[in-house]
Amino acid sequence: MSMNKTFGSMLIIAGTTIGAGMLALPLASAGLGFTTATLIMFSIWLLMTYTALLMLEVHQHADNTATLNSLAHNLLGKKGQYIASFAVAFLMYSLCAAYIAGGGAQLNDKLTHWAGLSVTAQSSAAAFTIIIATIVGIGTHSVDMVNRILFTLKIVALVVMLGLLVPNVDGGHLVNMPVEKGLILSALPVIFTSFGFHGSIPSIVRYIGMDIKALRKIMIFGSSLPLLIYVFWQLASQGVMSQSALMANNNLGAFIESLNTLLHNPMVSRSVSVFADLALATSFLGVSLGLFDFIADSFKRDGVKYGRLQTAFITFLPPLGFAVFYPQGFIMALGFAAIALVILAIFLPVAMVRAQRKLRMDAEPAYQVAGGTPALLMATGAGIMIISAQLLQMAGIIPAVG
Repeated sequence: MSMNKTFGSMLIIAGTTIGAGMLALPLASAGLGFTTATLIMFSIWLLMTYTALLMLEVHQHADNTATLNSLAHNLLGKKGQYIASFAVAFLMYSLCAAYIAGGGAQLNDKLTHWAGLSVTAQSSAAAFTIIIATIVGIGTHSVDMVNRILFTLKIVALVVMLGLLVPNVDGGHLVNMPVEKGLILSALPVIFTSFGFHGSIPSIVRYIGMDIKALRKIMIFGSSLPLLIYVFWQLASQGVMSQSALMANNNLGAFIESLNTLLHNPMVSRSVSVFADLALATSFLGVSLGLFDFIADSFKRDGVKYGRLQTAFITFLPPLGFAVFYPQGFIMALGFAAIALVILAIFLPVAMVRAQRKLRMDAEPAYQVAGGTPALLMATGAGIMIISAQLLQMAGIIPAVG
């Protein structure tokens, strides 16, 4: 297997994971303290890496072109397929609509204030979508190449951002403990969604081929890089501001403004803005690539020019339409994104692996993720806990965060 493809695939996983949602992590975990937040992030990273490896265990006995739709149908029947299809479509269309709305607004701001052009928000959203759709429509290789460039620039922006913040870290702020126990539960959905990349796994398998050794390396190292970056980001953001000051910010704009006021440096907001743009673009590439391949499989579109054009329209037109004409609907739907991601990234991999292991009890030994039934039960329990936390927040029983 080409190391070039392996490295590029790691960056696709990492780029999909490190989206603009990373910027909400300090707000979601403000009441937890650095140590508690780091332990939760590490636990969720373990969970998501484990279920990603479960997906590889399922994929090894299927065709390289299989998506979650066909895998669920083969192992869980029609009902499993419908649940998988709904979870994938709901999550990815919601995320794509949010990325189009956010990316279009950012592009409009750059064109208006930097280039001095008079462009409508709708035109900017359409232009941003066409750019991403063209890259994805060409194929995974083009996504790989563009993502490498954007990911490199994103790391540069991150280094600049951390370079401005780290010298101002106060060690005393990092020893804070959770303000209240309910906040630990409240933070789970936001932190969990910050580690979501499972929708891109079938596309990576199709790109790499069934090389379990290379794919394991891609999943483990591709998901480890976001964890490392998240820890440094939490160190910088929670170390610069006191816990009470951080909790007083109820949105990203207020958080950035507080940093500017505290550090008296406009470069902070600029570096955060550039990082957010690049994070949004790389995450949109990864999510839309997974959705594109899912749509192609679901509607049996071929990989030739006309088939890919049809798939691109089905992939990008619905979220563009909702982002332009009814953005509030998808902002509300994103509140349920954690629930859809639990189904996609935990419940379905666990269910498919259980079904496959039963079917292949007498077959030749193959790759199997360690942990057995106890690990599958623990993963399921974690998924139930995350969904419960999201529903309790929506019901107002525990405080909302993020």
